[in-house]
Formats: sequence, structure tokens, C-alpha cells
Amino acid sequence: MKHLWSPWRMTYISNNKKESGCVFCNAQAKADDAENLIAFRGKFSYVILNRFPYTSGHLMVIPFAHVSNLEELDAETRAEMMELTTRCMTVLRELYKPHGFNMGANIGEAAGAGVLGHVHIHIVPRWAGDTNFMSAVGETRVLPESLEETYKRVEKAFSI
Repeated sequence: MKHLWSPWRMTYISNNKKESGCVFCNAQAKADDAENLIAFRGKFSYVILNRFPYTSGHLMVIPFAHVSNLEELDAETRAEMMELTTRCMTVLRELYKPHGFNMGANIGEAAGAGVLGHVHIHIVPRWAGDTNFMSAVGETRVLPESLEETYKRVEKAFSI
């Protein structure tokens, strides 16, 4: 897929100034809100919404430590990341009733990592038939709710 067209993405692209440094390190230094998209912070890692989601509810678990692969993290951080990944799935099941999940990490450029240098885990809710002609032929994703609405729902679920 080449494009994710929506009014919020066009606003983001047209207003976005290229940040220096790591996008994940920059995000964790900011306050948690609908603009920053961090829904929950643990002791060693955090949960953030993907700014360019494949589906509504596309979350990522990211360690605070800036490392490029899981092996560089200590055992406590890796354990918390797995617990947060599981919690993400629980929250998403409750909010969106997905039929399944894609979960994983793209580590390294050859594996398709969009952010090199800062390892993270994707949690993507999926539904039977969620790949339609728009994504298959039109190379465009259609999301049923705004990113801001998704953030409100997910952040509230994590605070319970």
C-alpha cells in the first residue's frame, strides 16, 4: 500500500516539520495527549497509537531505551513489553471486537522497519474481510473513525 488518504493525514503532512532525532524518543519526552498519541506508560516502555495505522486501533509497544533490537534490552523491559502487548490485545478485543490480530516487530531495514534504531512491537486488530478493493486496488486505506477518537477510546480503556 502506498497511501493512507484522510483529512487528518493531509493536515499532518502539510503541517509537519521534519523532526530531528528519533520519533519515538521525541514522543516519549512529550506530554501524553491526543496529539502525541501515547495511551499508556509503563516503567520501561509505553503504548502509542500508530500515526499511520493499517486499521483502527493499530498500537505499538515501545521501550523507553533507544535500542535497535530486542536482544539489547534487559529482561525486565522485554517482559514488560510482552505484558503490554497482551494488554493491548485485551483492550482492543473489548473496544473493537476484532476477529484476530497481526502482531510483530520489523527489526532492521531488510525486514521493513519504518523506524530504524528503535525497536517496537506492532499490534494490529483484524476483521474478516477488512482488506477491500480500496486497499487492494486503490492503494488507499479507509478507517471508520478518526485517530483522535481512537486515542480517546484506547487511552480511557488503559486508565480503567
